[in-house]
Amino acid sequence: MSASERLAEGFPDLSRLPVAAQLHWRRWLTAALILVVLAAIGRAFANGQIEWSYVGRFLTVPVILKGISNTMIMAVLAMALGIFLGVVIAVMRLSSNPVLKTVAAGYTWLFRGTPLILQLLLWFNIALVFPTIGIPGIWSGRAVDIMTPFLSALLGLGINQGAYTSEVMRAGILSVDAGQYEAAQAIGMGRLQALRRIIFPQAMRVVTPPLSNEFIGMVKATSLASVIQYPEVLHSAENIYYANSRVIELLIVAGLWYLLVVSILTPLQMLLERRFSRGTLPSVR
Repeated sequence: MSASERLAEGFPDLSRLPVAAQLHWRRWLTAALILVVLAAIGRAFANGQIEWSYVGRFLTVPVILKGISNTMIMAVLAMALGIFLGVVIAVMRLSSNPVLKTVAAGYTWLFRGTPLILQLLLWFNIALVFPTIGIPGIWSGRAVDIMTPFLSALLGLGINQGAYTSEVMRAGILSVDAGQYEAAQAIGMGRLQALRRIIFPQAMRVVTPPLSNEFIGMVKATSLASVIQYPEVLHSAENIYYANSRVIELLIVAGLWYLLVVSILTPLQMLLERRFSRGTLPSVR
């Protein structure tokens, strides 16, 4: 008699007993409550004072299409500026130079610590602090003419994004094994060359998912530029409903365009993540 048989001796055989089905009543109750809430919301929209014909009519009017085009242009340019600044600030934060580290930390503290809408308003009204902008003796101009809604939105969104991107890039750089730095130094590479050719390519696997999410967030954050009269899609919708008083219809139009853009960007994000994760994900057979 084996040890397991001796251990089981004297106990009833439970292997043939039927398994009692567990009643997940909490799960069904939660699902029912969610359905009730969704039905109530749907009924409110169906019976509310919403002219759905206006939603379809204004969904593709030229001013709305121009607004979504301006939204995407601003999102791409501001994100590019944010990534550039983020890389620079991340490298400065990891530098052994105390001045560079302090400046980088101060930049991150300042632009992460103040609201984005406040930064946009400050850039748009910078002429109240600096009446002229330029290089002394070479070129100068009136700040009120230079700081257009486009440039103010680009600087406000891009510089603010750089503060957040710097932390993402810093985490990506720190995720690379320290032996990679030592190997680069052993073959005579300088710090910047090692970062460009060895460290950053490996860090991309780590930073791609959060940067992709940041870009999707940037698309929606451009809506804040409407407060400084940048003609993105929300500002275009506002201009229309100021004229025809169809407020909720135009807001639904803007919301549908944002949902469409995010729905397109999400699978592209997954493809990009898969591209940089090649060789690291386990194969499924």
